[in-house]
Amino acid sequence: MVDATLTPVERGTITTDANNVLEGAVQGTAADPNPDLLLGDGPVYNLVIEHPEATILWDTGSHPEADAGHWPADLYDAFEHTGLRPLEDDLADAGYDLEEIDAVIQSHLHLDHAGGLSAFAGTDVPIYVHERELKYAYYSAKTDAGDEAYIAGDFDHDLAWQVVHGDREYLHDGLEFLHLPGHTPGLLGVVLEADGAGTVILAGDLAYSRTNYEDEHPMGGSLLWSKRHWLESVRTVTDLERRHDATVICGHDEADLERLRTLE
Repeated sequence: MVDATLTPVERGTITTDANNVLEGAVQGTAADPNPDLLLGDGPVYNLVIEHPEATILWDTGSHPEADAGHWPADLYDAFEHTGLRPLEDDLADAGYDLEEIDAVIQSHLHLDHAGGLSAFAGTDVPIYVHERELKYAYYSAKTDAGDEAYIAGDFDHDLAWQVVHGDREYLHDGLEFLHLPGHTPGLLGVVLEADGAGTVILAGDLAYSRTNYEDEHPMGGSLLWSKRHWLESVRTVTDLERRHDATVICGHDEADLERLRTLE
């Protein structure tokens, strides 16, 4: 265990079709062939990890101009993001200056997680990302194949990439990377052993909501790169949770954001 703390950095709200969050959330029947669309809100947040060896930022959120052309119009229409502000402003509200950040961990490089990376362009701040994520992000953004949720303008900068290669890899005492493919090929979770909070697993978008994780109910639409890999990753985290009595934090769940506030 280490003397480490977690501070949420709130970055706005995404509103999307519930069928994106939970596969088959709204289904037609013979009696009701055209059910009403159900929209749901989910918070977007980053985290500052105050570790004895470094002040670390977990993810960088959406680009502040996501609603003004930075995101493709059809993607913004499907995943409307309100409360957009520059990373520096939201960090300041959480009590931090950009210059205080010693390192960044990118759970993955989707547009709602990597949009603030430009703030670190041209600096020597290390940006940790999994090898498979970096490759797939460039493949997707630079060709007609892959996943449309990667935008080159988010991550194609002069950044001090630090590439994580394995399935489990230590960064600092009590802080371990955990490769959790499924949502994307290179999703990177974090296991933090903190004196006050105990074992905390930042699962990120392995699970958009608690239901994805607790009920093994997959995300829908295009939110899973591989359902088989995703289920294996969920069970990896479930096993770690059981063995370490860990607190698991999901990617866009309001209750988990509230839980994080109590772990500060």
